Amino acid sequence: MELKALLFDVDGTLADTEKDGHRPAFNMAFEAAGLDWNWDESLYGELLAVTGGKERIKYYLENFNTQFVKPDNFDEFVKGLHASKTEFYKQLMAEGKIPLRPGVERLINEARQKEMRMAIVTTTTPANVTALLTNTLGADSESWFEVVAAGDIVPAKKPAPDIYFWAMEQMNLQPEECMAFEDSSNGIQSSIAANLKTIITINGYTKDDDFSQADLVLDQMGEPGQAFQVLQGEGFGHHYLDLALIAKIHKGFHQ
Repeated sequence: MELKALLFDVDGTLADTEKDGHRPAFNMAFEAAGLDWNWDESLYGELLAVTGGKERIKYYLENFNTQFVKPDNFDEFVKGLHASKTEFYKQLMAEGKIPLRPGVERLINEARQKEMRMAIVTTTTPANVTALLTNTLGADSESWFEVVAAGDIVPAKKPAPDIYFWAMEQMNLQPEECMAFEDSSNGIQSSIAANLKTIITINGYTKDDDFSQADLVLDQMGEPGQAFQVLQGEGFGHHYLDLALIAKIHKGFHQ
């Protein structure tokens, strides 16, 4: 089947949002709420086992800060902390603290020029997606994506495949017509369970994850003059990820 759409994860895939955005924003929210919690980089790496910010706060309290006495309205408390964190995250975005990863803008622009359909498929909140896209690609960039599947649109978050199935249903596409872009273990479990071919760009937090089921694993998407490193799969002599290489991976060429 012909490749018709690119389905992009956001955090860690389009930008190093976990390290440069979400973690500092959580800490800012904790401080604003008068909490003495601080998520350093190594602790945050462990918390990334869980997708979704509200879920991550609960996981932290269940496994790392068990002394904390939960308030009666615990769910509301968590929701409020998470909403505060989202505001701090948008502030960091607006200040230009979170750039796109190498090759991302180039690939998205190429896809637009060649009228390749695109969607966002992520567990992060819609507000975070909007903040990232508008502050990096421009005010109208969210409209370049036919579907933005984000946040609580489906109850089961990645590694469940539900969000991918939802996005493909909205676009009236089969898995064989799409390529997924992910960066983490939870991400690839989700895309593979949705029967999608998947290209991985690792980051500092995910470099040791199991990507044995990926069709291609890269250190980054690369740019002309800034070649990617192929960690698994076949790069077919390409030095950066473009639609021509994606089409080859999609057709399932084998070395």
